[in-house]
Amino acid sequence: MGTHNKAVASIAREVAGFFTRGQPFRIFHGSTNSTRPRHNASQPVIDISALSNVLHVDQKAQTALVEPNVPMDKLVEATLAHRLIPPVVMEFPGITAGGGVAGTSGESSSFRHGFFNSIVEEVEMVLGNGEVVTAKRNNEHADLFRGAAGAMGSLGLTTLLKIKLMPAKTYVALAYHRTTSVAEAVARIRAETEGDQNDYVDGILYSKDHGAIITGKLTDDKPAETPVQTFSHACAVTDYIPLAEYLFRYDRGGFWVGAGAFDYFKFVPLNSLTRWFLDDLLHTRMLYRALHASSSSVPYMVQDIAFPYDTAEQFIDYAAAELGTWPLWLCPLKRSAMPTFHPVTADPDDAPAAAAAEDTGASAGAALYAHTYYPERQFWDIYDQPPARTGTSDREGHDDTGGERRTWYHALREK
Repeated sequence: MGTHNKAVASIAREVAGFFTRGQPFRIFHGSTNSTRPRHNASQPVIDISALSNVLHVDQKAQTALVEPNVPMDKLVEATLAHRLIPPVVMEFPGITAGGGVAGTSGESSSFRHGFFNSIVEEVEMVLGNGEVVTAKRNNEHADLFRGAAGAMGSLGLTTLLKIKLMPAKTYVALAYHRTTSVAEAVARIRAETEGDQNDYVDGILYSKDHGAIITGKLTDDKPAETPVQTFSHACAVTDYIPLAEYLFRYDRGGFWVGAGAFDYFKFVPLNSLTRWFLDDLLHTRMLYRALHASSSSVPYMVQDIAFPYDTAEQFIDYAAAELGTWPLWLCPLKRSAMPTFHPVTADPDDAPAAAAAEDTGASAGAALYAHTYYPERQFWDIYDQPPARTGTSDREGHDDTGGERRTWYHALREK
């Protein structure tokens, strides 16, 4: 911990210096899994890319001390060495532990365990004035602990996480359930998540009448006659997938958006030969680099939106009619305990979390890691207009009187 503490002290001094001078700055993490382009590149930078180590795995307590820039594949490798695994592991190997907290990261185990931040027990942070604090659920910084989840780093700079772990198994036994309608897919997911028979549940809709719900169970037992499957040669009805390979099953091709690379380079055909030959370029770390280098994130829509079961079909019908984007990934989620940085509403007349949700009248919550567009008034209606902005007008001429519905957030910022 000595090296870590020295690094954090140095970072805190830099932050305190910028705070004293009233000078904005950026944080350099070394990598990104956000689809938004970087702004204000000319600002001074605090480099925390060296905070990329798993410092300790406590096998007895089933916890790990993890620096914020540890990617998921490195975290899984370190914990599997102790036959342990985080209950929630993001699907891309390059997503970092700190990014999982600063963003809103769910996976196919989140119906049981919640978002990634739900498995975090402690967060060490450098605040905007350079103060170093440790926030927990039940200490004097409990409001910061809750507020930092999904706040995109706006409340402080995360420097260390204490993460809960659970016993790992060798395989995930996967079963596939065909669906023929959106309603059937939503109902099947709901049914598969209500008991304790599954450890992982997600689904893919290829169209409104063609989908598959995939359920997984951790196991050390595999029938002797059943071959170990990989996602490159999957054909059995029930597959036994090595745990780490299951966790990062969507890495190749970034779900299915890797096909966009072939659209970008129109002279390269999309077929099994070119996918094999270009395999090293079609994993998510490289795809994110290409996304930002080509500025392709602007015309493409990449967004996670959380809906109640009762309105999910309604929104999918809307998206099918207005966007025609297929496939769609379905991932059941356990709702975070309130309050959180991300407001949600069941009232379509209140402040929908996405413009599409407003159009359909479906309640929703949206993540902010991707491109998100709002009229100014609507944004502050959702995210609690600060007192300093009360009475301003947006570009459409609306009186932007906002409100103080989430005063806990202002109090947290004051700290």
